[in-house]
Amino acid sequence: MPTDEHDEERWLVIDGRRWRRTDPVIPDDLAAALRSHLGRGRSAVRSAKRADDEAAVAAARRRVGLAKHGLGERGPYWWERPEHERVADARAALRDLDALPDA
Repeated sequence: MPTDEHDEERWLVIDGRRWRRTDPVIPDDLAAALRSHLGRGRSAVRSAKRADDEAAVAAARRRVGLAKHGLGERGPYWWERPEHERVADARAALRDLDALPDA
């Protein structure tokens, strides 16, 4: 895959695997709230797997997915979209996450 001068801003490489970075235009308080949901979702995935509860795994993965989309780590590449749309999508993701039942 070709690289460009923006790769370090867009991707984090850990053990040879590329992970998309969080969108840098998301306000700090919004990103923190989304990361809180992300952490709770990841924890819930582990707990649900230990309990062999597939419904709970699916619900927890939904929380993780919503948070990662809100942070710009999934979905369309954030650097290809207008900033106002990215922030609006992050706010919408947080509203959706806040409406979910507690994990």
